[in-house]
Amino acid sequence: MKWIVGLGNPGPAYEKTRHNVGFMALDALAVRHGMKFNNNKCKSVIAEGFIGGKKTVLIKPMTFMNLSGEAVRAFMDYYKVDLEDMIVVYDDLDTAVGKIRLRYQGSAGGHNGIKSIIQHTGTQTFNRVRMGISRPEPGFAVVDYVLGNFPKNERDLLKSMIETTCDSLEYSLDHTFEQTMQKFNG
Repeated sequence: MKWIVGLGNPGPAYEKTRHNVGFMALDALAVRHGMKFNNNKCKSVIAEGFIGGKKTVLIKPMTFMNLSGEAVRAFMDYYKVDLEDMIVVYDDLDTAVGKIRLRYQGSAGGHNGIKSIIQHTGTQTFNRVRMGISRPEPGFAVVDYVLGNFPKNERDLLKSMIETTCDSLEYSLDHTFEQTMQKFNG
């Protein structure tokens, strides 16, 4: 079983914010494959189904971003799943809007959701898809920026990035993560 964790914050106030691109990508992937987020379990909302013949679980932690690791740990403990079968999808300030970067290890890079996952799993080695949100202009507070909505002039880039993220996640189910990185990191 593969499990894909999209990071974001629960509730309508955060729905379209930069910090929620992980949720947006999982919502789009669920629509592509007729999956429904109708299961509340492990501090998350969960959609289960098959993507390309592979049993896949989509997970949106409902713990708020900074506590995402609690949901990941709860899912791991309940389902006895392997960390190497997980992919985390989240926003990244150091990647341009519209671009994605795949990695299989590294520090949190200041991202509190990733920091929480590292704390609760005890490792920095897990597959990730970083979705670009770019950095704010100098003088603009990062917290206000990530909790802000995408402006109109970035919506096409956002839509394209979500599609590419879904493509990379589908590809990763039939290929190694290294092969997926080679294909989608350009």
